[in-house]
Amino acid sequence: MSSRLLTREELAIDPVDAARLLLGSYLEAGDVRVRVVEVEAYRGGDDPASHCYRGKTPRNEVMFGPAGFLYVYFVYGMHFCANVVSLTDGVPGAVLLRAGEVVAGEDVAFSRRPASRSAAELAKGPARLCKVLGLDRSSNGLDLTSADSPVRLYAADEPATDVRSGPRVGVAVAMDVPWRFWIDSPAVSTYKRGGKRRTSA
Repeated sequence: MSSRLLTREELAIDPVDAARLLLGSYLEAGDVRVRVVEVEAYRGGDDPASHCYRGKTPRNEVMFGPAGFLYVYFVYGMHFCANVVSLTDGVPGAVLLRAGEVVAGEDVAFSRRPASRSAAELAKGPARLCKVLGLDRSSNGLDLTSADSPVRLYAADEPATDVRSGPRVGVAVAMDVPWRFWIDSPAVSTYKRGGKRRTSA
């Protein structure tokens, strides 16, 4: 598995490009490491499904950069979702981490998600991914590119191939924008067309 941290410069790109870059990358927190297999891209002022569409607020401030930081938000009053900030300082954009494969720390992951019936279900979906990694509101704003950070983002072993794309999940606006990307894995979440959630990252 890769031991090279992704750099801020690599992540300071359009969220759509960053989404593809993140496929196959590794997010590590404590003893648990997850290989990212599904993501969604969100821009700022030109993306009505983005948290930043209406400008900067205390909640979305991290999304305005610089790149390489973790943006964590609370949704439905019960779940956390994690995003990797992209683009440049002052220009909002982020990639929602939708699903991953647990590749290290499986025992810890199962202790956090005891209802999971298989390893593939542990981080199948953005809320589950946060749960197995122990990410919550206190993780918001962490620098994923720093070796000293409690949560770190490592480069993929090799560029992802056979990348698929489709509509974003669970948003009520711009739902048909094909900015959800995934690679072949049993951990990829089940597609559900837009619903209550007006915006995502």
